[in-house]
Order: sequence, then C-alpha cells, then structure tokens
Amino acid sequence: MNEKTTLEEYDAKADTGPVHISSPIFEETSTSRSGATVFRVSVSIIVLMIFTTIAWLQKSPVYVIGGLLAAALLFYSVHIILEWERAMVLRFGKLNRMRGPGLFFTIPFVEYVTAIVDLRLRSTVFKAERVLTSDLVPVNVDAVLFWLVYDAKKACAEIRSFEKSVFWISQTTLRDVIGGMSIAQMSTRRVQLDKEVKTALEQKMTDWGVTAVSVEIRDIEIPPELQDAMSVEAQAEREYNARVILAEVEKEISEMFVDAARTYKEEEGAMQLRAMSFVSNSVKDKGGLVVVPSALSDAFDGLSKITKG
Repeated sequence: MNEKTTLEEYDAKADTGPVHISSPIFEETSTSRSGATVFRVSVSIIVLMIFTTIAWLQKSPVYVIGGLLAAALLFYSVHIILEWERAMVLRFGKLNRMRGPGLFFTIPFVEYVTAIVDLRLRSTVFKAERVLTSDLVPVNVDAVLFWLVYDAKKACAEIRSFEKSVFWISQTTLRDVIGGMSIAQMSTRRVQLDKEVKTALEQKMTDWGVTAVSVEIRDIEIPPELQDAMSVEAQAEREYNARVILAEVEKEISEMFVDAARTYKEEEGAMQLRAMSFVSNSVKDKGGLVVVPSALSDAFDGLSKITKG
C-alpha cells in the first residue's frame, strides 16, 4: 500500500462516518474493538429472539416486525467505549458530549457517534527527501514521531483529519529544521535536532488537542560522492591531529633533555651519579663482568673525591 492510496482511503472513510480513529495512518493497531461490537450484536439478537418467541406463542407476525425494529434501535443506541477511547456524540449535528469509557446510550435518530478517538501513545514514520541543509547539501532524513491526543474534543472539532495532518506537519517541520543546520551539525547534534523538531511540532499541534512526546531521527543519508569527500576530509584531519600530537610530544621530550643537560652541567656530581646508575642497571638483572672505560673510571674517581670532600 503506497502513501497516496492510504491518504485517499482515509479521506473516503472520513466522509462515511462514524470514523474509528484508533491508530495512525500507515500503522496497524495492536488491539481490537470486536468485543464491543459482539456485545451490541448479542444484545440485539437476544431482543429479536424474545420478540420472535412471543410472536410464535401469540401466533402473530406483528411481534416479529416489532422485534426487528427493537433490535435495530437497540443496536444503534447501545455503545461500548474501551478504556483508552473517547466517543464524540452529536445531537442534531451539534457537539453534545464526549463519552467513555464504558457503556452508554444515545437517542435514536437524534444523537449519533461520529468519531471514536484513541488516546494512547502512537507512532508515525515520516521522512524528508532531498532537503538542502544550510551549506546546500541534499540529504534524506528518516524519523519517527511519538505523539498522543490529550483533548479528544479539540482533535475532532478543530481539524478534519488530525492524523493525516500530524503526518504532513511532521514532514514540513523536519524540512524547516534541517534547512537551518549544516551537514556537520546534523551529524554531531542529532539529539539537538530531535529536540528542535519536537518543540516546533508541539507549538503547531497544541491547538489540535495533540502533543508530540518525542521525535527520533532514524537515519540521515547523504549523497555517495559527498560521503567519499567527507571520509577523505576526516582522514586528513585525523592525520593532522596525529602529527600535531607527535610534534608536541617531541618538543616536550627535547625540553626535558635540555633541562637534564643543564642539571648535569651545573651540578658537579650529577654526571658521575648517572654513570654509576648506568653501570648498576646494566649488571643488576643478569650480572657479569663490566669493563669500565678510562673515561668512566675517571668519573668514578671524581665522584669519590666529591663524596670525601
């Protein structure tokens, strides 16, 4: 089923009434009203059977006709609204009351139920195709809107098909928000994008008795050629950062070597102590014979003089 066919079927259904507004378009409901319908049918059948029995006992077909009329009127007058639903009752075309949940009656030919509104949380999938960002990059964005009806009276009286309107306004709002962001911002600020779309939708849908609970961006698709360019750019940036970090480390190490050289030069016994430490570390683990060069031997002699002094 494509999108166009679904919207046409929804419009046709809205003209026949009453409309059972129990799930958003493009979405199947997880519950059923068959129990309420079976109850109405069962009550009508029981009434018809009672009148038929009376007609059989009285040998008069008039009771059969009366039973048919009573069953039809009862079926038309008895209504059951589920816990999460509200029914819109009109009297001579004017809104009389909102009823539900539970059992209630309407006056035949005077009152009728024109819509049954589902108050539960719903989800609507929508997308924006080939939308230009602020830096003129065409993107396709796929999102899900979670919403609910908090005022059934407004939802029925203020707007003709609020479910279809929610779908379309979600698309247009998403396009508006995307147009004010760059492709880099969309990639790094996805949570912020969700919040901006949700806030904009809440402001637009409040007068309809509908509120947006949350917006979740499922996918952001950019052209393949731009994906390659952005990948090359990201690799170049990472390589640049790696080179900068390596240069900074080498600079720090060289500064430490310079400080060490100054210390060795300024302190008379520092070089001798370093020489002894070098020899000690070289034979500490495995042991062995150490051949001391004459220069290193002189260093040891100089260190002994320093310690004696």
